[in-house]
This record gives sequence, C-alpha cells and structure tokens, in this order.
Amino acid sequence: MRNWPLTGIRVRTSRIELRWPGPEDLDALADRAVRGVHRPGFMPFFSQWTDGSPEQVARRLLQRHWNAMASWSPQDWTLYLAVVHDGEVIGSQSLGGRDFGVTREVLLTSWLALDRQGEGLGGHARAAALELAFTGLGAQHAVSVVRRGNDASRGVCRKFGFEPDGTQVNAVRGERAVSDRFRLSRERWEAHRSVTAEVSGASAAALELFGIAGGGPADVPASGSAPSAGTAVPRPALASVLSGIRSAEESDVPAV
Repeated sequence: MRNWPLTGIRVRTSRIELRWPGPEDLDALADRAVRGVHRPGFMPFFSQWTDGSPEQVARRLLQRHWNAMASWSPQDWTLYLAVVHDGEVIGSQSLGGRDFGVTREVLLTSWLALDRQGEGLGGHARAAALELAFTGLGAQHAVSVVRRGNDASRGVCRKFGFEPDGTQVNAVRGERAVSDRFRLSRERWEAHRSVTAEVSGASAAALELFGIAGGGPADVPASGSAPSAGTAVPRPALASVLSGIRSAEESDVPAV
C-alpha cells in the first residue's frame, strides 16, 4: 500500500520472515489461533483473547489487528507482524511504543502456533523483532512481560540477555496473576546477538509513523539523556496495558 508505508516492513533471518499481514495472512493467523497457541490450563495473555468459541477467537484476532492500524498514532502504536516460515504463517510478533520519539522503548509480545513451538522458530522471531527495534527504529530498550509459569518465554528472555525489571499483578480468568518484567538495553542486545537478521522497508515515511521525526535510527539520543527543554515528559506506562499496549481499552473478556 503506497499510502501506508508500514506495509513494506520486512525482517528476515535464515529461518523466518516478519512481515505486515495482508488479508490472506490475517485469515491464516486467525485459523492458527483457533487451533491453539497455548495449553488450555494456562492463560499467558492478560487480555485473554484466546478464550471463547472458534468464531470469537478468530474475530477477536482480526479486530485487534484492525484496531491497531485504525488507532495508530506516532505517540501510541502497536505494530503486529506475521511470522512466516517456508511460506507458512505460524504466529505473530508485535512491537508497541508510547511516546517512542522520546522514550525509545518498545514492548514486545508474541505468540506461535502450538504445533510449531519447540523448533527454535520463536527465537528467530524474537531476534528479528529485536533487530527491527534496535537497528530499524533506533530503540534504546526493549521490554517483555512474562507471566510466572510461562517457562518457555522466560527462557527466550534469558537467551537474548534481558534483565529483571520488576513485577506486576493482573487479574486473569478471575485469578491473581503475577508476572515478571524483563528489560534489554541496546548494549546487552549487541553483546548477546547471535541470530543474523536483515531489516528492509523502514523508509523515512514509515519511521515518521513511529514518531521518529525527520530521519531515522541515527537520531537516537545517548542512553539516559534527558528530553530537551519544551519536550513533553512521557507519561508512565500503566501496568494494566503492558500485555500488548492496548489490552486495558479492549473489549476482550473471557468466555462465560
């Protein structure tokens, strides 16, 4: 799409590709979600979007993607990308940012089809997302929030050098769910970088939609530098929205 430059973003590793999902990809993602992305007895997502009938789950996935596109602003955005392996859509990887032009911080979320987990593809998807964040967008930090009991996601955080960054508590399926926050700095990412990835399509027009005015990653401020005079101080992120940026505002509810 010429008038929506984000559709040109691609990130490739030796095993997977991240790309903007078109209509066919969204249908494939919905079908994958219906077939399962986590074990039934454990809900890793705070918004509980995988609860419900097959029709509800498929519709909810589509609406989440469409809502992210429709409500996009340089001050508050969520980028959902399809994870593709050998031409097959197998999951989703997202980056979200609030006041990214000032904070240079992204929140990562992801899911992979249950029947494709354990093959190392999730690690490649995470490596590609980090490449986009740090190389393509010029982020200074990446954050991930993992519910306790989600050992696979915790292992991915350790592998890529994330460090503990506090905890948060959410209500999930009517129960108290404790999660750990993990943070990865640009310096630690570079030290733990083990998967080669290539970013394309991060044009100047695309970067402006991420809040990177008049340029690109080269404009990244020094780590820890303060905003200049007259720059709005970024509002703190709410714990309730750290599962995917907008889960608090969504209408997702568990099935009765």
